[in-house]
Amino acid sequence: MTERVPKQIVVYTDGACRGNPGPGGWGAWLRWNDHEKRLCGGEPVTTNNRMELMGAISALESLREACSVTLHTDSSYVMKGLTEWLPGWKAKGWRTADKKPVKNQDLWVRLDAAAARHQVDWRWVKGHNGDVGNELADRLANQGLDEMLRGASKPEAVAAVSGP
Repeated sequence: MTERVPKQIVVYTDGACRGNPGPGGWGAWLRWNDHEKRLCGGEPVTTNNRMELMGAISALESLREACSVTLHTDSSYVMKGLTEWLPGWKAKGWRTADKKPVKNQDLWVRLDAAAARHQVDWRWVKGHNGDVGNELADRLANQGLDEMLRGASKPEAVAAVSGP
């Protein structure tokens, strides 16, 4: 019996906020072979960090099976949180080094669970620097914000084009 190789998915995520806190949006662009999926959504009162987290969460939770994911983010907060800080927070009962509660714990728990289902290679990219995937994720985040402000029927307005 041969072992099944997981799908290789490339993901770009971003968050946007107009005011911090203020109305915000998140976006994610997923690619697998010649398929793609575009996701976006928004919240009326939030922070940029929460929207950055929601972009990554939504992308990983949207995958229907365990995959090998290369996830690009321009958020140092998301990148360092997942790759450096998370084990310490969990070991300290969701407290920071100075014993304060971890901000956005609800989303970190959700992102940790979503990432655990997959093999994730986290990659940081410089934002607003011409990276095609990052620029598209930024447009999706702003689209999610704009749709939420226009009163889209769901809090997370999701647009999907055939994909993984």
